[in-house]
Amino acid sequence: MSSSPGSPNAAGTPGALQPDPSNIGGVQQPPFVRLPDPASLFDMRARRFTALAEANAFGASTLKPYLLFLSNLGQVQHAIVASLPEPVLPTPDAIEWARSFEMPPIDRGSFVADAVAEMTLERFIAGAGNIDMPESAAALETLRQADTATRHDLMRNVLADAIPVEALSGHIFVALALQVHFARLAAGLDAKRLVPVGDGACPCCGGPPVSSLIVGWPTAHGARYCACSLCATLWNYVRIRCTQCGSTKGIAYQEIDGGSGTVKAETCDNCHAYVKVLYQDKEPSLEPVADDVASLGLDILMQEGPYRRGAVNLFLLGY
Repeated sequence: MSSSPGSPNAAGTPGALQPDPSNIGGVQQPPFVRLPDPASLFDMRARRFTALAEANAFGASTLKPYLLFLSNLGQVQHAIVASLPEPVLPTPDAIEWARSFEMPPIDRGSFVADAVAEMTLERFIAGAGNIDMPESAAALETLRQADTATRHDLMRNVLADAIPVEALSGHIFVALALQVHFARLAAGLDAKRLVPVGDGACPCCGGPPVSSLIVGWPTAHGARYCACSLCATLWNYVRIRCTQCGSTKGIAYQEIDGGSGTVKAETCDNCHAYVKVLYQDKEPSLEPVADDVASLGLDILMQEGPYRRGAVNLFLLGY
């Protein structure tokens, strides 16, 4: 595994959260947020899982059955989106109050499941029941038979990152239903009214990043965006800065020897965490969730060093 140090931070004063100004000579300030498109998000992710399984990317041949299984789950997520009623957003006053205090408007920490969230979970359970999954069938059946109060408890566990190890399987299904619900909530917000809420926190829901992307968009070429693990919102974040603690010192990049250079682990010597950076400007097909799973070999190598995984991937709960 090879590593390289970060270059000096060009963002200015350490600790100041501001957009990445890397697009010199083009658009001076990349958009702060790109909201998810639930109508295409899960289909594109599922297709990427399939492509990675078939292409043996990142040495993913041993992961092929799992990647194909995740593709099937992604297609279930995609299939239920169109049939769901519109989610209920916070009131305009509540959104503005959150903005004034630099808080996420659909804060996962204060989320209370409503009828649309319950319907989303119900339909996801029904769709997942059509997938061949012998190892998880019992957990899905238990979830199917669970009452509303129990399902709400599972949702709270997922959103609080407090999942019992012995009950991982059932919580994963709940987590994937919550991805659908929160992506639909985030899509209904006004991107121009969102503000930074802190290092490592999504400006829509407060969720942690699953990875970050160096994008090749015409409006933000070379800028870095963190990808929310829950609602899939992308938010602009300064390059060569830890997405966990905000430090600009001791940042380095590690990758598997002989790799394509499109997936690296950004390490921080301040908090000893790492989160992957995907160079979408070099490989546009990279997807923040799917390629994080498929590059699990890099995580295995990182376990040999002093850094802990700082990202959250709902497809890798328990890892």
